[in-house]
Amino acid sequence: MMTNAEKKQVAKIKGQYVANEGAKTKMEELKELHKKVKLPARIFGYVFGTIGALVLGTGMCLAMEVIGDLMALGIVVGVVGIGLVSLTYPIYKKMLKSRKNKYAKQIIGLSDSLLNE
Repeated sequence: MMTNAEKKQVAKIKGQYVANEGAKTKMEELKELHKKVKLPARIFGYVFGTIGALVLGTGMCLAMEVIGDLMALGIVVGVVGIGLVSLTYPIYKKMLKSRKNKYAKQIIGLSDSLLNE
């Protein structure tokens, strides 16, 4: 015969393997919406900033004649890289603001209902 403690442990283990059949909780829904707002802007920032840094580095290598004898081209490529890196943050902020405006009503509604419970 199983004890109560063993039954609880079995139920706990079973709960880890049973698919979540119920609807999402409001908190899970709020977290998903928050992720929908931030994730695309973050991915853009990381990718665009990295590309800009690589272009800048390539320009520096060309300007210092590490990759070839093309100083003038290196300066131009480096300036383009500086421009890309400099634009990353303003574009990220604009993208984030746009996505916040898009999901604001849903997030505020869910937040209010969670706070008032």
